[in-house]
Amino acid sequence: MASLLRGYNALLLRRPMLTQCVTAGLLFGAGDIIAQQAVERRGADHDFARTARLTFYGGVMFGPAMTKWYQLLNRIQFKTPTKALVYRVWLDQCILTPGAVIVFFGSMALLEGKPHEVVPRIGAGYVPTLLRNWSVFVPTQVINFWLVPPHLRFVVVSVVSLFWNTYLSIANSRAKEQAEEYIEENKVAKKV
Repeated sequence: MASLLRGYNALLLRRPMLTQCVTAGLLFGAGDIIAQQAVERRGADHDFARTARLTFYGGVMFGPAMTKWYQLLNRIQFKTPTKALVYRVWLDQCILTPGAVIVFFGSMALLEGKPHEVVPRIGAGYVPTLLRNWSVFVPTQVINFWLVPPHLRFVVVSVVSLFWNTYLSIANSRAKEQAEEYIEENKVAKKV
């Protein structure tokens, strides 16, 4: 196990973007598998396209964006370690996260080929997801920015994200259902 961690650490240092994108893709996909099998109990009715969409989002969209974000946060210099901790957590959770939640729900609707669901899905999932994100990631990021070396911060977030991605998969599924109901109700209301 130690040699595996050393090898992963070496990859992070040599090829941070590729390593973090692959990590994010695998963890988003794994989160969806956990959501579908352990939480939703879908069994043989597993939605492989949904898993593929979340894996794609993690590896192609989330991974590169977060890699660059952490590089930016690590370059910003602060006068004291305490200010660095407070401002990095604040920037991460108050500047990045609100937009990232919008991008997640919007991307999922677009990747499903349902552009008409973007706004209703964001409306259904945004506030509960943002509030839950803060309850999970504010403490995580305090620990992360305080104790973890910069090149490993993405990894810490990724490990926590395995569980978070399970939640996101479920939240997206629920927001999708609510968006479809909203669109259907509006169709009926327009006919009347």
